[in-house]
Amino acid sequence: MELSLELVSKERKQMISKLMQFYLYDFTRYLDFDLNEEGVFPSYPGLESYWHSGNNKYPFLIIADGNLAGFALVDRLLRNPEGQFYMTEFFVMQKYRRSGVGTWAAHSLFDMFPGDWKVSQIRANSAARDFWHRVIGCYAKNSFQERFNPQQGNPSQYFSTLPANRIKQ
Repeated sequence: MELSLELVSKERKQMISKLMQFYLYDFTRYLDFDLNEEGVFPSYPGLESYWHSGNNKYPFLIIADGNLAGFALVDRLLRNPEGQFYMTEFFVMQKYRRSGVGTWAAHSLFDMFPGDWKVSQIRANSAARDFWHRVIGCYAKNSFQERFNPQQGNPSQYFSTLPANRIKQ
């Protein structure tokens, strides 16, 4: 399978908006989202900032064999004690799950943005937590910390993608 990541230009931002509908649909299992009167989920808050905030936000499409397979939203955190990069959202279409596409995309993004990372999940989404434990564990040679948000109880993994900080086994 031929895989690639494509940084989404302002002219193609609708691609992320459209894929976001599938992402939000998946989240109806965990959060109380409803369709509006037009039959779509509400706009993702802050999505426009990915094309208007300078060099701190990175929207990517995940491409598999020339087809849209998902997306990732990465934020550069400025002066944040929790890290330098945050995997704000990450979505792989059902068709491509459990095929290595998500692992490849995550590892590629970690390589692209070396530094200290934070990746979070919704507490009830145990499949996502298992995925990230596997993906980060493999990438960082199991050198990551997990902490839980004291208010919502959502887990976050913290790790470094800098080669000097990755422990070799």
